[in-house]
Amino acid sequence: MPQRNLEFGKFGAQGLKGYEAAARQLDTLAGFIASPVTTRRGMMARLNYLTRTPHARAQAREAGLTVTDRTLRRWAEGKANPSRKSLAQLDTAYRRVRRRNVARHLLQRLNRQGRGTRVEFHPLNQSQVARPLQRDVSFRTLNVRRWDRMVEAWAADDEETMDSVWFDDITADLGSEYGAYEYVMNIGFAA
Repeated sequence: MPQRNLEFGKFGAQGLKGYEAAARQLDTLAGFIASPVTTRRGMMARLNYLTRTPHARAQAREAGLTVTDRTLRRWAEGKANPSRKSLAQLDTAYRRVRRRNVARHLLQRLNRQGRGTRVEFHPLNQSQVARPLQRDVSFRTLNVRRWDRMVEAWAADDEETMDSVWFDDITADLGSEYGAYEYVMNIGFAA
């Protein structure tokens, strides 16, 4: 059974953790607001999303938005401008709430009533690794049928669980060389 890489990149290999690439893809599927929070349009879109109902405001508070309702109103009316710290807090709260809100829909979309979703594994970049030290890793595809734990960990922003699910559940179905896909260049979903 392959073990986890302890010194990734020691010989020049490049890539990112597979769960990070999967989380990026899930973020893309979640459809976050495209305008940056630093623009008026981006800030207002996030404010609207987080404050349009009492339930949304409660979720925003739970997700870490600590400013008062009066301050939020002043931002919306343009009477005050948030600090960089407040903008970062607003964006973080928005992403957390959005992830929680779309997780159930995304789970249905990925599981597809038990049929699952095809995942493409683009192997790590070994162009800077000396030829004798290169690992034989190729492009692979796999139909993943159980997304429950991964989406739950993604919605909770729990990187440790995402890493565990990625390595132990998802890539384990690739066969005996699943450890070679702990790090990848990219992950693609057919969802």
